[in-house]
Amino acid sequence: MELGRLEYLQALVTEFQVTDSTGNKRRRSLALSVSGISSRSRPFSLAEAKEQVLANLANFAYDPSNYEYLRQLQVLDLFLDMLTEDNESLVEFAMGGLCNLCLDKTNKEYILEANGVEPIISCLSSPNEETVVSAVSALMFLTTRRSRAQTTALPVVECMLRFSLSANRRLSNLASIFLQDYCTAAQLEEARSLSRHTAVGIPLPKD
Repeated sequence: MELGRLEYLQALVTEFQVTDSTGNKRRRSLALSVSGISSRSRPFSLAEAKEQVLANLANFAYDPSNYEYLRQLQVLDLFLDMLTEDNESLVEFAMGGLCNLCLDKTNKEYILEANGVEPIISCLSSPNEETVVSAVSALMFLTTRRSRAQTTALPVVECMLRFSLSANRRLSNLASIFLQDYCTAAQLEEARSLSRHTAVGIPLPKD
């Protein structure tokens, strides 16, 4: 293992998980951790510092050589926990990190065993486009014979039908791929039938 990289990731995880009990000292500590990420002149608020640290962790999820370190440091659990936060930026970065991590077979199995599909489905209702795009992509990556019943459940298919009609080309194209490659004709017909009889659905993200 590259000890330097592991130590750096450990420091990021530790900074993120520290409680706010130390007040201003904590704010200064977090601000120092993200000083290399942003050139902003004013001090970071606690929320902004947490966002920057989580964004930094999510960036490491792009590189497969970091997967073992991230598993060792339980970053997958941290990302899953953040999906239920009220802070949309934290949800966006966590969802983006998971989207990249679930490309790996070991990470995919871990997320499925941790019941990660349900909170990812919940992210489809986010007003943040990036969060929704990452959630749709992650559901595709996480679809296996064992998980298909959950990743292509009726509410999900109905949601993808609505997304496929969106004026947002990025979202509509991704949803169309999901419907074509991961859903059966019977599922599509059932979802269309349900859509014709109800106005309830997952709202589209804001542009």
